[in-house]
Amino acid sequence: MKVVIVGCGRVGSTLAENLDATGHEVIIFDVRTAAFDRLPETFKGAAIRGDGTDAEVLRRGGAEGADFFLSLTEGDNRNVMAAQVATESFGIPQVIAKINDPVRAAAYAELGVATLCRTNLMVDTVAHYMNLPMNTGPGIDTPETPGHEHPHPTSRGLPVASEAVGPLGIPGRLPPRTRPAAEQSTDHHHAEGEAGPDAGAEGGAETPAVKTQRPGFRRWRG
Repeated sequence: MKVVIVGCGRVGSTLAENLDATGHEVIIFDVRTAAFDRLPETFKGAAIRGDGTDAEVLRRGGAEGADFFLSLTEGDNRNVMAAQVATESFGIPQVIAKINDPVRAAAYAELGVATLCRTNLMVDTVAHYMNLPMNTGPGIDTPETPGHEHPHPTSRGLPVASEAVGPLGIPGRLPPRTRPAAEQSTDHHHAEGEAGPDAGAEGGAETPAVKTQRPGFRRWRG
């Protein structure tokens, strides 16, 4: 199995190490060379310094023909954009983007992006440990719409699901909504081990999102 991972942080490097050790072909990208220090000396895969949202960088790194694509940086927008490139430019069949904010994770899943939400996973684990009934969102939210209907990034940024849904409510056809320029400029450079301004509930301002009707979904606030 060929697996491409974007983000060589704690999660990405651990997955890369274990997949490599079990005989899978692993290609891992990160914008920081120092991030690859997390990989063991026994790692036999390819560690490539480059932007995982850039189709040409992924192509030169060997992403074509991958079975799985995991975007695991700390930037929600960055992960979604990388996931879209993997789906639309390379046709990778299994693509997952890590989204820290539960609201955005559910909204992007509605737009066709399979999302992994660390916040939901942690809340659910703590609730289970405390034996408390809590309504949490899924750890991995599988999209109900085809991957090719992902929102398209533009020079203004990636369209973000908002409450201003058109009358038809068509997934992937929402008006563009961009973050302040200061946030956009920092999101591009954050790897898995660095918390960016859009890293989720703990990081910065929340982005308005579609009020999803998925069963069991609830936005937790401190």
